[in-house]
Amino acid sequence: MNKIYNHTENLFEKLVSIGTTILGNSISFLIALCLVLFWWINSLFIKNDIHLIIGDIIFGITFLSLFIIQKSFNRFSASLHLKINELVSSHEHASNTVLNAEIKTEREITELSKEYSDLAEQIKELDEELNGEFERELDNILDKEENHLKEV
Repeated sequence: MNKIYNHTENLFEKLVSIGTTILGNSISFLIALCLVLFWWINSLFIKNDIHLIIGDIIFGITFLSLFIIQKSFNRFSASLHLKINELVSSHEHASNTVLNAEIKTEREITELSKEYSDLAEQIKELDEELNGEFERELDNILDKEENHLKEV
């Protein structure tokens, strides 16, 4: 059962990737624009109520907006991935497992996220431990300073 789920999940991720690529393509927008214009021109020859005409216009604009939004999101996402990859690859101590995270499966991203959550928890515990030691050391220094001032 788990094997079927994994196969289905991988297939769905590939389909989503193909779909976002197609919807964000300029040629797809031009085809959609031609379809909307054809639809609007054909509706001119049919006597329609003003509400239907306005609804058709709004629907057509909304349909075309889908392609425009997807195109801008694809461009933004690609540039963001490039910037992050550059930052990760330029840092000496960075983990290269996050490079090209956009091509990883959802499961791989979830596993990486868990690893970084665990790392953040370890850093938090270490930070709390260091703060406790720092406060104790600071208290010792202040006590010594007070004792020194009393002696003077």
